[in-house]
Amino acid sequence: MVNMIRLRSPKISEQLGSLGEFIASQRRTAQMSVRQLAAQTGISNPYLSQIERGLRKPSAEVLLQLSKALRISAESLYVRAGILDPDDHPGTPVEMAVLADMAITERQKRVLIDVYTSFLRENEKTATDAGNLKTTKPDPSEEEEVMPRKEVPTT
Repeated sequence: MVNMIRLRSPKISEQLGSLGEFIASQRRTAQMSVRQLAAQTGISNPYLSQIERGLRKPSAEVLLQLSKALRISAESLYVRAGILDPDDHPGTPVEMAVLADMAITERQKRVLIDVYTSFLRENEKTATDAGNLKTTKPDPSEEEEVMPRKEVPTT
């Protein structure tokens, strides 16, 4: 379920047109036909075509299905559809730089951001795990007694 934070209100026709254009470009980048994408998402071919042309406003569930099939972030589609406010979901400087790069495809951008995000999660987990380790000193009575080393004469 999507948390509705703040609804945006730019012109609906412009918003839907840009969403449809974005979905169409992602479909082409994934080298899929409208029929193939429709089959993968369970959306009818005519309905998907109308979404791409900006004639229909898809639901959050339809956007979720499209994001899965296109292997892109559902959140990015929600923002483009006006369901989520982009100000409530600011990207990091790294994400913004990747998204601004015109030398790579949208799919490549998404993969780079996914890898970056996984590194951030891994680092957070490592930091949390390190913070949970006990930092107590061992009890001296529990330490093993160390025997002095005997020197062996050399000949």
